[in-house]
Amino acid sequence: MTAFYPLRFHPILRRYLWGGRRLETLGKPLGPFNDYAESWEIADHGTDQSVVAEGPLAGRTLGELVRQHGHELLGRHAGVKQFPLLFKFLDAHERLSIQVHPDDARARRLDPPDLGKTEAWVILAADPGSYLYAGLRRGLDRATLAREVARRTCDLCLERIEPRAGDCFFLPAGVVHALGPGLLVAEIQQASDTTYRLYDWSRPGPDGQPRKLHVAEALEAIDYQHGPVAVQQPHSTARGDVERLVACDKFVLDRWKLSGAASAGGNHRCHVLAVVEGALEIEGDPGKRPLERGGVVLLPAELGPVNIEAQHTAVFLDAYLP
Repeated sequence: MTAFYPLRFHPILRRYLWGGRRLETLGKPLGPFNDYAESWEIADHGTDQSVVAEGPLAGRTLGELVRQHGHELLGRHAGVKQFPLLFKFLDAHERLSIQVHPDDARARRLDPPDLGKTEAWVILAADPGSYLYAGLRRGLDRATLAREVARRTCDLCLERIEPRAGDCFFLPAGVVHALGPGLLVAEIQQASDTTYRLYDWSRPGPDGQPRKLHVAEALEAIDYQHGPVAVQQPHSTARGDVERLVACDKFVLDRWKLSGAASAGGNHRCHVLAVVEGALEIEGDPGKRPLERGGVVLLPAELGPVNIEAQHTAVFLDAYLP
């Protein structure tokens, strides 16, 4: 038997032309470049593998743990071939492409097959005047969108929002979206990396050529019945210090504001905890140091409820499978 414990992983840093250096504010170890766009904290997707950072399991990948110790790690959700969720931080220093992700049925038909990508954003920081696009404006159909794509004005078809720190947005697969400049974001999603770019502002990639678009695939994958996306309204839970941001068939996302001690995890599920303010002490953490802002830990299902304690007040996200 492998004795499990709260698992910290090495972040996987990804550089894209829209990134910057703001991930440093979350404690990420950046190199000399100025285009660090994403930090994958919990990932089991092909060769993109989170690697355990500390304790007896150090050096093991998340994929290995799923395959070899699925029951201990996933509890009631054991039996899957990969860890179903992916958690990341994003630094949108520049605006991202206007894009859409396929649902499970479409993604299964890809070569190789993938999961669909339903996701949720929590805005950690927003510069004055920053914005995002989320969903088609009400009443727009495929023909209208296709016409505006050809005119390079498809952004006029999307709901434009100026978010504030703390806002949460739920984006089911098939909803068109784009992060604008000046946003620092936490994202929970299905473990997929399939993106169809509808429009990329006519900008060149690192090779000087326009980045590849997937207009036909995007137009086919869009859910034209969904309409604009609004800020999620948090719902209260049985705990006064926990609010529910999202509950869907892919994941549940709660936000804790904790002063003092409590227990997290349990219910025969694994839990992903991500600190966004303050610091959190976690029982059994081999690092023996608080989980600070930008820190992420995976609580295996077999641990059951785990004792945690905030240093002063801590705000953290808790993502888990339904």
